[in-house]
Amino acid sequence: MTSPAARGATHDIRVDAGRGVVVKRFRSWDRDEPAREWRALRVLAEHAPGLAPRPLSASLNESPPVITMSLVPGEPLASAAVAPAQVHALARALDRLWRSVPPQRLDPSGAANPARFTGQVRQQLAAGYELGADVRVRRAAARASAWLARGAVDREPAARGQVVLGQGDPNLANFLWDGREMRLVDFEDSGPSDRAFELAILVEHVSVWSDAGLDAETLLGRFELTAAERERLLQFRRLTALYWLMRLRPGSMASRRNPPGTLRRQADRLLALFG
Repeated sequence: MTSPAARGATHDIRVDAGRGVVVKRFRSWDRDEPAREWRALRVLAEHAPGLAPRPLSASLNESPPVITMSLVPGEPLASAAVAPAQVHALARALDRLWRSVPPQRLDPSGAANPARFTGQVRQQLAAGYELGADVRVRRAAARASAWLARGAVDREPAARGQVVLGQGDPNLANFLWDGREMRLVDFEDSGPSDRAFELAILVEHVSVWSDAGLDAETLLGRFELTAAERERLLQFRRLTALYWLMRLRPGSMASRRNPPGTLRRQADRLLALFG
């Protein structure tokens, strides 16, 4: 069967449960999404088998590009409270992802995940956006924009942490729980990264803190982070919170998908990250 594609989705998914395969047909590929996903699935099949779908075939030069992969067990983490056992399994799966793949097996071409994301946020700021009349929301945007303009993120060199394979899209729907193990899907935004950045975009994702109510420190406490990683983590949590503030602007798709008041709560969260 074909799952109904969400509005704005970058792909269509066809699941053949009888054959145990999933066919992913891309709707957009201007950011090289199919190639990134195919590279990630292949390297994970070699170094962390069972953590993600097995790559079966790919037609990357077709229009649209198509990837066929194995169907993995489990259900997406729901937008409800995440149980302690799920938090433990999530941390274990991420740790395996980051420990398993040797840095030399990562694609050296193009920008790493942190640099790509920073550029994306700057482009959004330059394009302009309307946040409405809420004074606290506008204050949060002004505070974070001034901080970003000072270049704090750019002064955090990626070399401080070990280069890892980053998934790049930590929506809770991309983590499948079978009651015992957590598996990862959707690697179209994957690339060279570091733990601090990947943890930042996870704990600040609206599906994690707002929908599931997952406390950031509960998850972060399961990782032994160096002082440099914690500083880098804070900088990227601020950047990600600013990204979501812009995404949740009045009238946006994200605003319509989330409960009323989410934008104000996002502003409070962003201001709290500045102390």
